[in-house]
Formats: sequence, C-alpha cells, structure tokens
Amino acid sequence: MDLEFNSQEELYQRVLPALRAKCQELARLGLSYIREKDIWNYLILNKWRKAQDLQLSDIVSDIMHVDSYELDRYVKDMMFQAKRKREEENLEVI
Repeated sequence: MDLEFNSQEELYQRVLPALRAKCQELARLGLSYIREKDIWNYLILNKWRKAQDLQLSDIVSDIMHVDSYELDRYVKDMMFQAKRKREEENLEVI
C-alpha cells in the first residue's frame, strides 16, 4: 500500500499522533516545553534534509526514536535565538 501526501502539512497531520506520543514521553522526562512542531522541525532540518523516498514507517520510527538530548539542545537553541531576536527588536536606537 503506497501512501502519497500532497503537502508537508498533510504528512504532518498523518503523523501527529506519533508526535503527540513522543511529546508525552518527553514530558515524563521533564522536557514538557518541547512541542510537536519542535520535533517535526528538528527532524526536517537534521534527519530528513537530504532523505529521499521516505516511508511513513521510517518517519514514525524517526519520531519515536529521536535523540532527546539532541532535540533538547535544538529547542533550547531555537528558544535562545527567538529571545535574542525579540530583545534586539525591542532595543531603541539612540
């Protein structure tokens, strides 16, 4: 059975239950600030960037087995960058 998705959003919706399950697991480990989109974006940027012909089972497996330490570092870095950007936008030029 071949599944094809017309958009990345459609694929995201299909794997959302796996993303939610992983978030619940991470919350039990004390990483409750990590959201579904964080996992998704991390995997897009770090795991699937050059991948071709990914199977749905591979995507779900990657979600469920993502390295929590690396994911935590990625999310904290993104949070730091967002905070820094907000601070820079709020600075008044004298």
